[in-house]
Amino acid sequence: MSPRRGPQLPYRLVAGVTPAAGQWLVASAKVAGATFSPEEPRLRETFLEVLNETPQMDCILLNAPVGHPNAELRGYRRCDLEAREILGPRGNTILPVASRSVMEATDRFVEGLDAITSAMLPRYRQVTEEMSPFRQRTIYEGRPELSFMILNSGSPMRFAKSTEAGVEEREWLLRDRVNGIERILDNPGVRVKRSQLLDVCVLMWSARRAFTRAARRFPSDGEWDREGVRMEFVA
Repeated sequence: MSPRRGPQLPYRLVAGVTPAAGQWLVASAKVAGATFSPEEPRLRETFLEVLNETPQMDCILLNAPVGHPNAELRGYRRCDLEAREILGPRGNTILPVASRSVMEATDRFVEGLDAITSAMLPRYRQVTEEMSPFRQRTIYEGRPELSFMILNSGSPMRFAKSTEAGVEEREWLLRDRVNGIERILDNPGVRVKRSQLLDVCVLMWSARRAFTRAARRFPSDGEWDREGVRMEFVA
């Protein structure tokens, strides 16, 4: 069944989406030709709420696993390994991904997972429940550090985003190169970490690149999981 569509709008809508504050942080922008107009960010309780927003998004860049390795608990996909190598010192932000069997299990907690994956598991499972090969026409997996690298003319960021210098470095880059980004950064309207707000902004920027078919794909050739979901990063 095709996604619902209302009347044709004079613009298209792209968005970055990342976990934040126990929910999903969404930053969208209207795209009409060369015009790029960011909107105020918002929090949604579930990933399904993100998908059901009206008007519906034409392209989403999501900071959560899409496609899972065939492993006992978790493992690296080709996109993860390539991203870790390309990002150099920032590559440690790319973690192994929980397996498809973990995502489909009914256990609330799974022994053997790292702390970050365990904490994110309920939200990651929301994505797994809704994702299918068909949805990959509009939903892409991304990572903020890859998007920042592309925005920074192909160079990884110098400082970790967990540091004050890292936050300042990313914010300066966004303000310098993304028109209208102050509508989000100067009036966020949501209580989240500054680093999470920067993450969702750069994902939104990459979502426009994905929508216009200008984005880079990692890896350049395809890899799919056992459910036929493509495993890749887009930036």
